[in-house]
Amino acid sequence: MKQKRRTMLYIPGNNPAMLIHGGTYGADSLLLDLEDSVALEQKDSARILVKNVLKNINFYGAEVCVRINHLDTPFGIEDLKEIIPLKPDAIRYPKTETIEDLKRLVTVMEEIEDQHNISHDEIKIHIMIETALGVQNVFEIAKLCHRLDAITIGGQDLTADMNIKSTKDGSGIDLARKMIVMAAKANKIDAIDTVFVDIDDEEGLRRETEKSKNLGFTGKAVINPRQIDIVHEVYTPTEQEIRKAYKIYKEFKKKKKEGIGVFAVDGKMVDAPVIARAKYILELAHINLQEI
Repeated sequence: MKQKRRTMLYIPGNNPAMLIHGGTYGADSLLLDLEDSVALEQKDSARILVKNVLKNINFYGAEVCVRINHLDTPFGIEDLKEIIPLKPDAIRYPKTETIEDLKRLVTVMEEIEDQHNISHDEIKIHIMIETALGVQNVFEIAKLCHRLDAITIGGQDLTADMNIKSTKDGSGIDLARKMIVMAAKANKIDAIDTVFVDIDDEEGLRRETEKSKNLGFTGKAVINPRQIDIVHEVYTPTEQEIRKAYKIYKEFKKKKKEGIGVFAVDGKMVDAPVIARAKYILELAHINLQEI
């Protein structure tokens, strides 16, 4: 069954209340953050807090990802040394700009994993694209490593790097969004859209989430638990979509037995791309394809 990442909730690594209750908010994924949301003087204490949370807290099935500091900072190596032995689902690497950045991360991770007898495919890697250089190189980065499982666009940092004004509709980073989605889709990994920073603008969040979905993103990062339900509503297939997908997939299985690859459902042609889309919708809806 495909891992759902409709939402990834950012939780500051220095916020004990949110860390402890992270699994109760209902997000598909949790990002325990040691980077931008933590002040320099709190980096070490946040790392200790996140480490203890990983040891002792039940996240109730949510994917748990830890965003470390970049390896060019004084904190990145220590983050990996302390976090990897606890085997979170994924490590999030910020400000990825080149294939050399990702190669360096993988090398350090594997060295630490070898020290703790952890296999090299157990912890996934997520990267953040937050600069123009990263966007330019995202296609090469995305195909480098089989452990890479998701790419997220960091909209706030990217607009700053491009020296453009941040707008609610994100028009200034539209091209970057499309390039990141294309790179992710080409390599069959998830693409997670940037956060919507106005937590009180629910309609604005809904509009942007619908735009994200239409661009091909598989989910959206959120900064407040109040944003989770709206994003889930947009990204969860509707009953009509599920019924249509079910009908297509059921007919596909029947035609496959008859050796027929292209057929029609409700007067519309169904071929491999349509079948793949139907399968994706059914997986998101947690429908067992074997039982259809």
